[in-house]
Amino acid sequence: MNDLFSIEGKVALVTGGSRGIGLMIARGYVEAGARVYISSRKSEVCQEVAAELSRVGTCEALPADLGREDEARRLAAELASRESALHILVNNAGANWGAPLAEFPDDAWDKVLALNVKAVFHLTRALLPQLEAAASHEDPARVINVGSIDGIQVPGLETYSYSASKAAVHHLTRVLARKLAPSRITVNAIAPGPFESKMMAATLDQFRDAIVAGCPLGRIGTPEDMAGITIYLGSRAGAYLTGAVIPVDGGISTTR
Repeated sequence: MNDLFSIEGKVALVTGGSRGIGLMIARGYVEAGARVYISSRKSEVCQEVAAELSRVGTCEALPADLGREDEARRLAAELASRESALHILVNNAGANWGAPLAEFPDDAWDKVLALNVKAVFHLTRALLPQLEAAASHEDPARVINVGSIDGIQVPGLETYSYSASKAAVHHLTRVLARKLAPSRITVNAIAPGPFESKMMAATLDQFRDAIVAGCPLGRIGTPEDMAGITIYLGSRAGAYLTGAVIPVDGGISTTR
């Protein structure tokens, strides 16, 4: 039981790992003893964050623009050249776009769906050999997709492509969970509510008090909350869970 929630020694890749929720997950994994690779589009920032996290554990940068399929394949090849097995893949890289209905551009659909949905599919598929190499009957390999409560409930803001993309991530999670179960790979999604992140910064600046008031637990999510759920999903404690979409939102989406 002492090792039930341990991910020490596991290899993890966190996309979008240089900021926001991805950084919360990456930092939690590094501090828990995993060997962590982070990916983000901006190479310099990715390298800087990896160097910072390396002060407390093991972290390396693998920059990539995951809005392109060829970049997803390249990232998978880069990881495969360093690691023969991948225990945990966190598909977190994402984009948002807000605009009034009458003005919502077609580009917003292309950009958001390419990164939020297609990249999850492309990267997971490209990394299947490494995930299968890490998988066992007792301790499967893990894919953790980052969705959103905006994919569960109707969002308050006009983020049409974002909310639709996160609902798609949730269902893609279930489809992949069924397909990959025979390979001893679990696929789950987390659906974060409000957390302190760059993507949420403008919203929190304007509506923090209302968001807190509407949260049954009465607060914004913390890095420890995000690290906790993803460490659980990556550890032996989460080995018998697949196809789940777990709201991490203080009860916002589950108590209405």
